[in-house]
Amino acid sequence: MITKRQLTILLVLASFLLFACSLFEDEYFSDPYETESYQGDEYAEEEAYEKDVEEAQSEETTELVGSPELSIESIPEYADPAFEVFSQYVDIFGVGVYATSEIPEDKVLHAAGIMAQYLDNTEDGLPDDPAVIRALQTKQASIYIFPLPDSRAEEEFIDGIEHLLDSGKLALQPCYGKEIVPNGAARGEFDASLEEILHLITNTGYAHAYPEIFGEERGTAIADAMDKARGGYFEYVPASYPDGAWYTYDDQTCDYACMISEYHYWALTSLLGGQDFSGRGEEISHEWHLNTPEKLRNGDPAIYALLTDSRYHNPTVLPDGNYSP
Repeated sequence: MITKRQLTILLVLASFLLFACSLFEDEYFSDPYETESYQGDEYAEEEAYEKDVEEAQSEETTELVGSPELSIESIPEYADPAFEVFSQYVDIFGVGVYATSEIPEDKVLHAAGIMAQYLDNTEDGLPDDPAVIRALQTKQASIYIFPLPDSRAEEEFIDGIEHLLDSGKLALQPCYGKEIVPNGAARGEFDASLEEILHLITNTGYAHAYPEIFGEERGTAIADAMDKARGGYFEYVPASYPDGAWYTYDDQTCDYACMISEYHYWALTSLLGGQDFSGRGEEISHEWHLNTPEKLRNGDPAIYALLTDSRYHNPTVLPDGNYSP
């Protein structure tokens, strides 16, 4: 028979054990990442930024209908504070073009028009490939425009968003004001916005929407085609390319994935006639030999077949920046 005194002691011991167990659970079974994610200004800022972006773009990531109005606006409120260096913004199907105040409006709108025509090549007001659009939106893909490369302002901007770039939550591609040359081919100049904007679309869009086809790693369909074009598989730039290679890019800072991105650009713009103007073939011959649609069709049937396969909705008309849905 348990006495009142013994019962009281047992109840006290039980209460003590329950209290001790709760402390043990808090100490050893709480999620360390849940706590850590809220420690420090950097974590708090990043979480607030992600929440703002999700709320502001929740409709953009699912709504793909309706032509984008190519008008210059102020920087979105959800943008990271580092984007305050820019004063001009154009939205194209949820993909942004940011520019500083020094960039003329006609160049900003030209770059936005190039983007729109790559994504809506039929110019019917609808993106040609929703999977590519979603891949771009998921990575918050954007073009940014400074007047010249390697400026102090650009360095500070990159420093400010480095944590987002490193985490893979943001994809950016520079396109400098001096490189944007509307109707440049007529004057014998290449409009580099055709290249830089395409890099963003292929790196972040096609490579993720169709990883086995356009993924930027060894073994994908486009990588196999590139290896043939280079005369073999080279993880890094070789001392010299084999005789007969028609893609001979030699930038030592360009790794294998970068080589695929450049190859995609050379092939597609050549297919669309963007490299076929007076003096251009000779100018680029140290990197690329098939600068016309006919040369590409006859010289590189593998990439020609990929880029003309209607399942992947690659552009069939070279953008000129005059988007008119």
